[in-house]
Amino acid sequence: MLSSILPFLLVTVLLAVAWYVTATFRQQRERQDRVIEERDAADERANAARSAIADAERIIEEARTRAKEVVLEAKEDAVRVKSDAEADARGRIAEAQRREQRIATREEALERRVEGVERRERTQGQRDQEADARLADAESLRVSHSRELERICGLTAEAAHVELVSTIEASAREEAARRIREIEQHTKEEGARRARWIVAQAIQRCAADASVELTQTSVSIPSEEMKGRIIGKEGRNIRALEAATGVDLIIDESPETVTLSSFDPLRREIARVSLLKLMADGRINPARIEELVQRSTAEVEAQLREDGERAAYEAGVPGLNPELFKILGRLKFRSSYGQNQLQHSLEVSLLAGTMAAEVGADIATCRRAGLLHDIGKALAQSEEAAHAAAGAEFARKVGVPARVVHAIAAHHFEVDPQTVEAFLVAAADAISASRPGARRETAENYVRRLEELERVAIGFPGVERAYALQAGREVRILVRPDEIDDDQALVLSRDIVKRIGDTLEFPGLIRVTVIRETRVVDYAR
Repeated sequence: MLSSILPFLLVTVLLAVAWYVTATFRQQRERQDRVIEERDAADERANAARSAIADAERIIEEARTRAKEVVLEAKEDAVRVKSDAEADARGRIAEAQRREQRIATREEALERRVEGVERRERTQGQRDQEADARLADAESLRVSHSRELERICGLTAEAAHVELVSTIEASAREEAARRIREIEQHTKEEGARRARWIVAQAIQRCAADASVELTQTSVSIPSEEMKGRIIGKEGRNIRALEAATGVDLIIDESPETVTLSSFDPLRREIARVSLLKLMADGRINPARIEELVQRSTAEVEAQLREDGERAAYEAGVPGLNPELFKILGRLKFRSSYGQNQLQHSLEVSLLAGTMAAEVGADIATCRRAGLLHDIGKALAQSEEAAHAAAGAEFARKVGVPARVVHAIAAHHFEVDPQTVEAFLVAAADAISASRPGARRETAENYVRRLEELERVAIGFPGVERAYALQAGREVRILVRPDEIDDDQALVLSRDIVKRIGDTLEFPGLIRVTVIRETRVVDYAR
């Protein structure tokens, strides 16, 4: 039993001894490693300390070197500043010496001038005494001469002065009157020349085409068979078309032609468009006629607005109220003595704007008023005589500026023009209406109408002469002042107006002006 356990115990003891030896060896090895590490750390700290000591010694050495350099630089700066100060001091001393020398020189010159002034004062005193003596002699001589002149002329000095002044005043008045006459004559001539030039330039720049309007419109039809379809059974189609458009349809032997007759060009245009639509559609009956007439009326009204907008664009008049475009478009279907009113309004706008540019007036106002001056003709055709007032009232309601409204109302002088623009619009209207080729009226009818106006005016007692002006829009009557007084002149104007209205036919208004003049003529011998 013991022999079997003994080897086991021996092995155990050996293992314990081996473990102990190994542990002891490991501990010694660890202590050696720690000692080595501590020694290496001490060496590193020693090396760092030695490196720090070396850096400190190097820095100290550099500081000593830099201190020596700074000291040297300071010494050099001190030497340089000292040298500069000494040089500046020497320059200031030299400048002070030069100033002292100049002052001394000026003092010497001033002393010499003072001496010269004193000498001149003494000389001037002597001259003043001599001048006073000569003045006294001259005064005594003048008094003696005046007395001698008074004795010779028989007038005192005051009377002679009054006589001389009156003579000079009379001569000056005569010269002033002569100069005034010359200036007035020159002004009239220059004004007339300038006015002719402005009007000629305006007409030359606005070369509008003359337009002749008729009261009938011819429509071509594709065949004679279409005439029968237009007339319809027992004439019901043509009657429906005439009733819907207010236009007379004339169908005669003229080949492939239907004539539309009406004094209203707008209705003729609606009838023409409706008839063309009917022929293109092919279905011609009263119901279809009413439908197409309504559609044509809407298209023509839209075209009126486009024509008005185009006219405003061509005239250079922006910002108009949209209600005015349709009224302007209606003027395309209005005429006066064959002159298209829309073309006439556009021409007046351009003429007025051109003349305004020449005389320095408001161009925009003249163009706007010129374009709108006849809109009253499109508003109330039955009241043509009052188209200026009607147009001005309508323009005022739609927000047109007051200066433009006044120019519209005054373009036929029914209202006295108060602005330059109003006069220019009236002048442009007269130019556009009376230029050659503008209106269809023949020369014979034109002259006959003027002669009839003058004949009516001359037929009254007390009338000396009568002149028809402005293409028959005005008649001026000169009466004998010894036969017609002021009150009778008022009655005469009313009688002439009444007789013109009863005996003559005319468009628009005719202004009657009675002039009673008293002249006093005398002759100087």
